[in-house]
Amino acid sequence: MLRFYDSATRQIRAFDPVEPGKVSIYHCGLTVQSAPHLGHIRKEVNFDVLRRWLTYRGFEVTVIANVTDIEDKILIKSAEAGRPWFAHAYRFERELHDAYAALGCLPPTYEPRATGHIPEMIELITALIDRGHAYPAADGSGDVYFDVRSWPDYGSLSGQRIEDMEPDPDHDFPGKRDPRDFALWKGYKPEEPATASWPTPWGRGRPGWHIECSAMAGKYLGDEFDIHGGGLDLRFPHHENELAQSTAAGQKFARIWMHNAWVTAAGEKMSKSLGNGALVSEVIKRHSPRAVRFYLVQPHYRSAIEYADASVGEAAASLARIDHFVERAAELVGPVEDQVPDEFAAAMDDDLGTAGAVAVIFNTVRDGNSAITAGDLDQVAQLSGQVRGMLAVLGLAADDPIWGAAPGDQDRYRRVIDGLVAELIKQRAEARGRKDYAAADAIRSSLTGLGVELTDTPDGTRWTLRAAAPTTPTED
Repeated sequence: MLRFYDSATRQIRAFDPVEPGKVSIYHCGLTVQSAPHLGHIRKEVNFDVLRRWLTYRGFEVTVIANVTDIEDKILIKSAEAGRPWFAHAYRFERELHDAYAALGCLPPTYEPRATGHIPEMIELITALIDRGHAYPAADGSGDVYFDVRSWPDYGSLSGQRIEDMEPDPDHDFPGKRDPRDFALWKGYKPEEPATASWPTPWGRGRPGWHIECSAMAGKYLGDEFDIHGGGLDLRFPHHENELAQSTAAGQKFARIWMHNAWVTAAGEKMSKSLGNGALVSEVIKRHSPRAVRFYLVQPHYRSAIEYADASVGEAAASLARIDHFVERAAELVGPVEDQVPDEFAAAMDDDLGTAGAVAVIFNTVRDGNSAITAGDLDQVAQLSGQVRGMLAVLGLAADDPIWGAAPGDQDRYRRVIDGLVAELIKQRAEARGRKDYAAADAIRSSLTGLGVELTDTPDGTRWTLRAAAPTTPTED
């Protein structure tokens, strides 16, 4: 039975989809103000694994992940950079897509932009005003605010009382009734670009951040859908405000709320403001993208990850050991059928327990290596198929074309590399046979420098690829 932790009820609940056999997911995409770091992309990887597991379990999965391409920070940063806000947003939207692809994330079913859904936002705001839950500012600014005291359940998602909440960042705006009321629409200001405004019944302006996601989720997934997700930092105020305005407008909204924990640096949330963001584009220069994905997949999604470059290197080494078993098994038993063992499935069914699932992979690799040593080829074939099946579910199969080459290309590359290394091993053996140990050592040193490790056994010399060591970035 599938079970997920619901942030709204603060308990693990059995998964009961709105429509049997189908799953609808909305998760908040990036505000494209700057390049994505590992803290941003962890959410994408976590929800990609969720999607893959639900698909494996036989569900038809629809994933909507928005792009916030109009927001205060985009206007500020684009002005600082001296470029139009829309060009600034588009540049970093493309970098976000590059990061998705680099780490093996499947594209969403649809990826709506906020600026493409202004009519839906205006319609939703109008409904809230008509129902008495929102009001245009009395000062004629064109702002429209959600009246938090009009909605008794406000604060239920984050477990807070209105009286204990901090004022909204725009609390000093004179048109507000309560400092905690939040903006649904922001009136046009002369110092802002005219292109960043749209006509409405309340005057020209642009949307508040929270109304964007409510409008897009409702348009593509309907009044009720299965899972709403995002980073833990979005639970309040963003998701709290989404829930309030959508339910106040008459929608049931999300059945389950899922939030992944942060990637931290020195104990603090990874962010641009702290200056501790490990940009995806930089990390994958030092480590293979597949190893970075494995690093993000290993911990449970609700557990914080303390970022260290060495930790990514350790993940790469672990992945190399897994790959080594799969490669050795393939040499011995050939192609096998991918399988998923029951222990792995049980871990994944229980709130997407990737930590337990990865432990099953390690245990299976250990047993597989023992089976190779014992010469039990039937057991080798079975365990190899299980490892391959588990890696595929996590989006980590080495022969997946998403990692850069079609399977046929990988086979050709492997044959070429095998042949070249085998020839050097032969030359080394010949050098040792004529007692030219300097030449033999030189060949071994050259291979070691390329990351190839040689192991001399009674049955001959074997070779493996050593996990790449992280490089130290240089300063300009």
